[in-house]
This record gives sequence, C-alpha cells and structure tokens, in this order.
Amino acid sequence: MKKIELDGFTFTGYSIPTTNVAMLVISAPKGGMLACGYISRETADKFGDVLATVRGVNSFDDMLSANVCDVSQEAKKLGISIGMTGREALAKML
Repeated sequence: MKKIELDGFTFTGYSIPTTNVAMLVISAPKGGMLACGYISRETADKFGDVLATVRGVNSFDDMLSANVCDVSQEAKKLGISIGMTGREALAKML
C-alpha cells in the first residue's frame, strides 16, 4: 500500500503481485478506482462501482499519465471518459 498525494488529496495505491505481473489499483478517498487492465469493467458494472482502467502500465506514475481505455457506467456519470489521463479520471472521483 502506498499513499499518493495529488492536488492536496490522498489516494491509496495497491500493488498485488501475480506470477507474471503486478495488478495495480489506485483508490480515491470517496470511492472509485483507477486500475490496470487486469481489473474488469464488467465486474465493476455488475456491482455499481466507479472504475477507470488504463493499460500498458508498470507503476503508479505510469497510471497517472496513461490514457483511460475503459470506464464503468458509474464512472461515466462522474464525467470520466475514454482518452482522459488517469490523473484526470482520479480528479473526477473526488
């Protein structure tokens, strides 16, 4: 677990190693997640969670600068869209 400070807010980063990669998730203070492509949008939609995913990342810094490639229905309601950066998506989760 790693605390990530962005624009005066504290987010929590989680790195969960698997056999071949690390699953990366950054959670927002009020809920919502920015996650690597290992996490499923379909599952987030099933449970009504806010989720934006990025791909091709190896670190939390990579996640912040990568473009969002998929968003859950609840994330769309917050104005999160495909193509924005991970940092921009997290800002919408506050």
